[in-house]
Amino acid sequence: MLITDPWFYALAVPAFLLTGISKGGFASGAGNTGVPLMSLVIPAPQAAGIALPLLCAMDLSALRAWWGRWDRAELARTLPGAMLGIAAGTLVFGLLSDAMVKLMIGLMTLAFIARSLWQEYGGGKVAAAAGSALKGNVWGAASGFTSFIAHAGGPPLAVYLLPLRMDRARLAATTVAFFATVNYVKLLPYFFLGALSVQNILTSLVLLPLAPIGIRIGVWLAERVSDRLFYRIIHVLLALTGAQLVWEGLR
Repeated sequence: MLITDPWFYALAVPAFLLTGISKGGFASGAGNTGVPLMSLVIPAPQAAGIALPLLCAMDLSALRAWWGRWDRAELARTLPGAMLGIAAGTLVFGLLSDAMVKLMIGLMTLAFIARSLWQEYGGGKVAAAAGSALKGNVWGAASGFTSFIAHAGGPPLAVYLLPLRMDRARLAATTVAFFATVNYVKLLPYFFLGALSVQNILTSLVLLPLAPIGIRIGVWLAERVSDRLFYRIIHVLLALTGAQLVWEGLR
């Protein structure tokens, strides 16, 4: 049965538009807002199951937009660790209660906000770092794990990639290629864990038109508008959502 709760769609529609805009390269570090927002009205594992087919569709559009512009060396340094993170996420996915998942998502969201604010106000302004297979795989594993649990792999990957000071296009393309690989690998374990139920897939199909719309808006904005205002809006939204999820996870 398709989800019919209007509050669900009131949160899911803007959340996935914003996610598509981010995947299109505008404020690409903003991450996925879909799972945190949907988790306010449905169980977090169900929110993750609904989100995955949409994210895979967005990845196809984003790959087309940024094809061939990614950093192959950095993908080689991060993707092996990501596969280990996905394996770890598969093992614990069914063992976590809804409250635990909400608490985890909320804490990851607030940690991302705190790190972003720290960077914005000068704490992260350091010389460009060199690529490292060790660091890349450690943060790639963290990203693979948090991506599997809640599609929240953006912050750990950003911890590694942002200090490299890539140009904007290469950073966006590398991020897109990383998560396209991760998301398509996640499809198989999600299927066997029951996260891709008929209800979840039907709901994903209803939301599917948002994927190309968000991507196109993101690509258009990436070439014309500064990220600053968009980041601030996203950070406020995520901070409020993260705080609410932590509250619900601790109750």
